Amino acid sequence: MLLEVSDYRWYQEFWFVLVLFVVGQVLGWFTGLWLTFLVLTFVLYIGWHLYNLYRLNLWLAYPKKNNLPEAMGLWGEIFDRCYRLHQRNRKRKRKLSNMLKRVRRFTAAMPDASVILNANQEIEWFNKASRKLLGFRSPQDLGQAIGNLIRYPSFQTFLNQLNEKESLKFVSPANNNIMLRINVVPYAGNHYLLLARDVTQLHRLEQVRRDFVANVSHELRTPLTVIAGFLETMSDDEEYASQWERPLLLMNQQVARMRNIVEDLLLLSRLEGENHELSTEPVVVAELVQEIYQEALALSEEQGLRHQFNLELDHDLLLMGHAEELRSAFSNLVFNAVRYTPSGGQIRLRWYCDEYGAYFTVIDSGEGIAPEHIPRLTERFYRVDVGRSRSQGGTGLGLAIVKHVLNHHGAQLHIESTVGEGSVFCCDFPVRMITQLSEDDFENELDF
Repeated sequence: MLLEVSDYRWYQEFWFVLVLFVVGQVLGWFTGLWLTFLVLTFVLYIGWHLYNLYRLNLWLAYPKKNNLPEAMGLWGEIFDRCYRLHQRNRKRKRKLSNMLKRVRRFTAAMPDASVILNANQEIEWFNKASRKLLGFRSPQDLGQAIGNLIRYPSFQTFLNQLNEKESLKFVSPANNNIMLRINVVPYAGNHYLLLARDVTQLHRLEQVRRDFVANVSHELRTPLTVIAGFLETMSDDEEYASQWERPLLLMNQQVARMRNIVEDLLLLSRLEGENHELSTEPVVVAELVQEIYQEALALSEEQGLRHQFNLELDHDLLLMGHAEELRSAFSNLVFNAVRYTPSGGQIRLRWYCDEYGAYFTVIDSGEGIAPEHIPRLTERFYRVDVGRSRSQGGTGLGLAIVKHVLNHHGAQLHIESTVGEGSVFCCDFPVRMITQLSEDDFENELDF
């Protein structure tokens, strides 16, 4: 059986040491200085190792200037293994370099701006599209903090409150006619990839749609007012009222429904507006819900229903937000529960908080919603049961309004429902929106 290469090297090393020792002892025996030659033998052996260590260190320090040394025995095996590792690393380095070049060529060819940021939000690399969309220059802007080049306060806030699931839209700093959508994705522990996409065309289409809806809704107000006026006049006339009672009732109902749709569309247009700014103030949500509860009682009685309401409200818990928008969102949830919960059903309203945030929850014992409908409930005019929704006076825009209001307040809408058992609609507000009733406010309320 042939010896392996490493075994052969060890075999060489063994015979080298043995021959060196025997020669030293023979010379010492002939001269009578065997101890001297024994020490000399060890010195020569150690010198051999030191010499090879020096050659190895010289090659590791300057591998391109020096060839890999050769030797017999154990050092030959070490040199061979170093050579194989060196070749393997060169191949791996060449492969990684080729991959990096392909990635850079790919990102350079992308129509979207791509920027690599370090942990300090300084620019390490950007592609050609970044020059057109963001106005970056190479190499002047490399190493610069991106906040010094994109000077929008909303962008700096977006970077400080980084959330890879969210995006930001703003006008390009290089061209006022270009609208950009920014996403920032963390990677490799402490690096970030910033992507900027040109959404100018989509932005214009959205603006046209919003303007169209707002204009049409606004123009519908006048004819609806005229029709409602004539219907009111006809209803006051006893002759018409007795002869056309049913048609007049249906026309009044449809006019009222159209008015609700117009008002909801106008509210949605305001909420979706690019210039919509949320002016926040401390809102006493408990009082707001109490008012909505009174309106819900009236709606329940108006529809001939008798619901059992249960309120659990934290009166000391305030929310930083827009009171009218919150009223619109909460009332839509409560009124939906009234409309779609059978007579005698239970409706539970809760306003509370924990260490993760504040929650407004509407729980009903209604018919429930099938799972396939839940993801689309916040779409405009989407109805689970079209006929029943119209008969209940719904516009199909309520949950769309709720979604936009919650987005403005940094909140989310969570929906859970089981067919035949009821539904749970929960508005989840972040901790930063919570505030408490101050002592001055409390004393003012007592004085009042």
